Amino acid sequence: MLDRDGGLLRGTLDLLILKALSWGPRHGYAVAEWIHDVTKGDLLVEEGPLYTALHRLERRGWVEAEWGLSDNNRRAKFYRLTGGGRRELRQEIHMWERYAQAVARAIASAPAVSG
Repeated sequence: MLDRDGGLLRGTLDLLILKALSWGPRHGYAVAEWIHDVTKGDLLVEEGPLYTALHRLERRGWVEAEWGLSDNNRRAKFYRLTGGGRRELRQEIHMWERYAQAVARAIASAPAVSG
């Protein structure tokens, strides 16, 4: 979800990163590219917030990282989900779905009749 300036709302980036990594290990640029591709360009993740979030997820034990070579033979840090990260992803998806359904119900509600 976007804020008024086109940025992601707080907490959304972590969920998107965990989901991107559920498909397999990726380096940071590949995570941002996945998010851009699956949202058809509606969500753009800047480098600063992305790496801040990846390091936060690593500190929490939800992702692990190791150095490897990217597709163009450049050294890159690859991130992968841990078991705890998979559990967190399931919980975050459940909470996000409940939140989105509640907002959708509120938006779809009929306006109050004014007197």
